[in-house]
Amino acid sequence: MRTQLRPALVSVLAWTILLGFVFPGLVTLVANILFPFQAHGSLIVRNGRVVGSELIGQSFTLPIYFHPRPSAAGNGYDPTSSGGTNLAPTTDKLINGVHHGPKATDNFDGMKDLATAYRQENNLPSTMPLPTDAVTRSGSGLDPDISVENALLQADRVAKARGVEVSRVRRLIHDYTQPRQFGILGEPRVNVLRLNLALDRLYPVTKRQ
Repeated sequence: MRTQLRPALVSVLAWTILLGFVFPGLVTLVANILFPFQAHGSLIVRNGRVVGSELIGQSFTLPIYFHPRPSAAGNGYDPTSSGGTNLAPTTDKLINGVHHGPKATDNFDGMKDLATAYRQENNLPSTMPLPTDAVTRSGSGLDPDISVENALLQADRVAKARGVEVSRVRRLIHDYTQPRQFGILGEPRVNVLRLNLALDRLYPVTKRQ
């Protein structure tokens, strides 16, 4: 019994130290040396204050800002309630929504509602096709990026609200477009937080709308 118990305990202790302390500590050390920005949460700091992370989306609703894709995380972009709708693509609730009560929790905007709202806020024709990310929620509910097409469709609204030429806003979108990862993964995208911070820096507005 003792001959079997001792090596078992030593083995458990050794692997616990190795995998529970040494390995995580080594990974943390290497990450802090080689990738300090990513290792600390990809936090974006402005004027000495953390304004967000480029990995976690935020809700922007004012017309002077680009808006992110819809979110099903909590009340929208709640990092403590990350998640999607878990609804099938053909579900009536996902397409048409549910509206049957005075409380926000009683209602759910379907893709048709989101499409109507998107076209109205961006002054688009009612029959104009929209990019998928404009009317669908991401799996995490915290997607920080939007498609280039989505950003370009919002450019006129943002330019008008800020009183600048739309060509400048479109150029800014181009400047902040991130290519496919490694040239093959995903699609070109625009980080909403970084783009909105650039707008505030280059074309500030004194009165919020």
